[in-house]
Amino acid sequence: MSSIVRPYGDTTGDGMVQTSFTLPVPPGPRAEGAALQLATKMGISPAMVVHSHGIGTGYTFFVVYGSVTHLVDLDAVEVEERDYPLMSPAEVNGAIKSRLHRKLVVMGACIGTDAHTVGIDAILNLKGFAGEKGLEYYREMDVANLGAQVTVPELVGQARAARADAVLVSQVVTQKDAHLRNTRELAGAFREAMGEDRPLLVVGGPRFDPAMARELGVDKVFGRGTTPGEVASYLVSALIPEEVPA
Repeated sequence: MSSIVRPYGDTTGDGMVQTSFTLPVPPGPRAEGAALQLATKMGISPAMVVHSHGIGTGYTFFVVYGSVTHLVDLDAVEVEERDYPLMSPAEVNGAIKSRLHRKLVVMGACIGTDAHTVGIDAILNLKGFAGEKGLEYYREMDVANLGAQVTVPELVGQARAARADAVLVSQVVTQKDAHLRNTRELAGAFREAMGEDRPLLVVGGPRFDPAMARELGVDKVFGRGTTPGEVASYLVSALIPEEVPA
């Protein structure tokens, strides 16, 4: 099987793609011409504006469809592979009870001005996500969800007081890379306040690249679609790995 592929639209290998964007131009022929010029510079040729409408004052939203000549080499694709086994809730509870001999203390929050708790709630709350129960369901975990708009100093203080083993932070707001700035601030604050004794730092959100953990100064980054079971399995593998026989 060839590792070289092209986008698929109407027929295999035709290179057809669809993209959308907004230009600071009022609706009209000049705006559509600007959109086609941009699409051509993006390598879409021939390009068609299949939808456009004005938004606000002096802006136009476009959907453009057309063919690209670019190829994708699957052998050159680099992704962050999961390097730990997925465990059932029973296996997670059993590992914590038999290896840690106490409850695993987990704290979660949305930091900064981010008021979107849907991500942290999906992972922590009992109702969970994607058919899986949240971490509150795990009887061997002591879970605290601090909610939204928690300041970094407040989170550090609460984590220290609770002797948290892991701190989970969800970031949905990404304008001007706010999620990256907030994560770096988080990592720096925990490093300064607690040094090597800091809890495991885990961040997640739809716009995070899982390969950025080291760059951001945290232990793990989860992207969109992450389930509670994945997070629980990671916490066990990172904090209480299976003992290796001497």
